[in-house]
Amino acid sequence: MGSKPEILHTKTLAKTRLFHIEQLDLRFSNGVEVQYERLLGSASGAVLIVPMLDDDTVLLIREYAAGVDRYELSLPKGRIENGEEILPAANREIMEEIGYAAKDLKHLSSLTVAPGYLSSTTHVVLAQDLYPEQREGDEPEALEVVEWKLSNLPALLEHPECTEARTIAALFMTRQLLSGV
Repeated sequence: MGSKPEILHTKTLAKTRLFHIEQLDLRFSNGVEVQYERLLGSASGAVLIVPMLDDDTVLLIREYAAGVDRYELSLPKGRIENGEEILPAANREIMEEIGYAAKDLKHLSSLTVAPGYLSSTTHVVLAQDLYPEQREGDEPEALEVVEWKLSNLPALLEHPECTEARTIAALFMTRQLLSGV
């Protein structure tokens, strides 16, 4: 395997309020030149929060997912604002989406989804020692908060509304961490 390809040129193909599609002209170390396209994410990335009421009870949200045109059970998540750090962003998002804040926040991991064409990074944060704290969010409708037992994770995986890969990965990471494995 050679060194990373050289980026010869980049060009914006399309840009909307949410999406920025970029063309990359690349030269690989073997001399082959190709064009790739990628979808640029937020430069700061996003947070996905695992809010735990206790060592076995996680708070999920049920919200409309336009990409699959249905409601999806997932973890609270959101974009990190410019100049915002990961842990304060995570706390802000859970205040907006589930009406809790956390006294104890831990960055567990950072994930990518489809890194061949999507540049976004999601930072997984475990939120514990929760207390009620509501902030105004930007959701178009109130989100349903659903309590779920980590000990019953297999049933969640069979639920037709729980298919979001980042949520599933984060729940497995959390279960492993909290079980001491």
